Amino acid sequence: MIRDSLASAVRDALVALAVDPLPERIDLERPGRREHGDWSTNVALATAKRAGRNPRELASELVEHLNVNRPSHVERVEIAGPGFVNFHLAPTWLHDVLTDVVTSGVDGYARSDEGAGRTVNVEFVSANPTGPVHAGHARGAAYGDSVARLLERCGYAVTREFYINDRGVQMQNFGASLAARKRGEEPPEDGYHGQYISDWAAEMPDDADPVAWGEDRALQDQREALAAFGVNFDVWYRELSLVDSGAIEETLAELRSKGYVFESDGATWLRSTDFGDDKDRVLVKSDGELTYLTPDIAYHRDKFSRAERLINVWGADHHGYVPRMKAAMAALGHDSGELEVTIVQLVELLKDGQPVRISKRSGNLIELRDIIDEVGADAARLTYLLQSVDSRQTVDLAVVASAGMDNPVYYVQMAHARIHGIARRAVEAGFERVALDQCDLSLLTHERELEVLRSLSELPDTVRSACADRAPHRVTT
Repeated sequence: MIRDSLASAVRDALVALAVDPLPERIDLERPGRREHGDWSTNVALATAKRAGRNPRELASELVEHLNVNRPSHVERVEIAGPGFVNFHLAPTWLHDVLTDVVTSGVDGYARSDEGAGRTVNVEFVSANPTGPVHAGHARGAAYGDSVARLLERCGYAVTREFYINDRGVQMQNFGASLAARKRGEEPPEDGYHGQYISDWAAEMPDDADPVAWGEDRALQDQREALAAFGVNFDVWYRELSLVDSGAIEETLAELRSKGYVFESDGATWLRSTDFGDDKDRVLVKSDGELTYLTPDIAYHRDKFSRAERLINVWGADHHGYVPRMKAAMAALGHDSGELEVTIVQLVELLKDGQPVRISKRSGNLIELRDIIDEVGADAARLTYLLQSVDSRQTVDLAVVASAGMDNPVYYVQMAHARIHGIARRAVEAGFERVALDQCDLSLLTHERELEVLRSLSELPDTVRSACADRAPHRVTT
């Protein structure tokens, strides 16, 4: 509200000073240093050249006009540098922030309608249904779900989707591993050797199909673990459903009709170099077997029938896969910007100070459940969201669980406990909380009180920028 008020006052001042043409928008930012005021605009620098004015002189005229015609809450206006206009505000503007926060409440404050109901599909985790969700998936799970929450907070209609890779050799190896353990034998060399294989094999009925039963058992386990992590999906999409529905053949036919499919050396190719890929890609091998790319294209084609924008959260090993998928979507007629892919860099997990390798096949596995049991779901999520997923991360479970002020999780927990302690002591002392409009907000003048309110005032902008840039770590920090 204060930014709108200041922008309106600046525009009125430009009109009064006969500045022409007027800028399309007036940007106001919070200065990096408190001594430079509460808000600052570069409008003189941005406008002067087109208006045939000197930036510093225009800024000086703006400051003079605004000091005579002060907007609400403004104590003084100053010029800085080559032509910045800085506003120093009275604490009353922050009292208005407090009123807005309390009136809007948890569900309303820092919420916007920028998304205007536009549909977004966020696909993340998408672990193979061959075992539990492990610690390596946790960062992507926390990130993907937080991006979805930010989008919802900003007015988008969001679908959370999990893609089930249940077609391929890994499923046969998984089923063979369960069957071997059921017989009391070792799994095949290229099978899965984790303890969970033995545990699940003991549950498996004697007459069950190991592949089908194993997939259902893995998905049940993944659903439960992710739900305990605060992550719930709207859609669980099976790759095999693409085969059964004929969607793959339909996709190939559409690409062929558009002229982007050709035959060479007995194989079927996508002419992906037409859209910036470094080489054309095989869709169907010479033996008639589909490549991994083909059902993925069909899957994304289906997702685009259900959403205007797709956001994929992929692991670091998928980096080279992005250009070919964007090329395939462009071949199907989509703007490449309608498909966003975030690559989540690896996490090095430490336990007792030692790195832990994560492998479903070898059985050297720390499950997401283990992390939740060790430090709690909220603490784990906050830890994973402390830095951008663009950078590698080291998570020491002992530090996350430690009760020290150098641990960000503990710092937040401590602040939460102190707030409740203050409220409890107030009740014990006989104080009664009254409605905000019955409070004398002019008493809130201490710099620490005002700093809390400044932080609250920044939250709406932080949420919007975190949503726009898919950067939930900004909210966390």
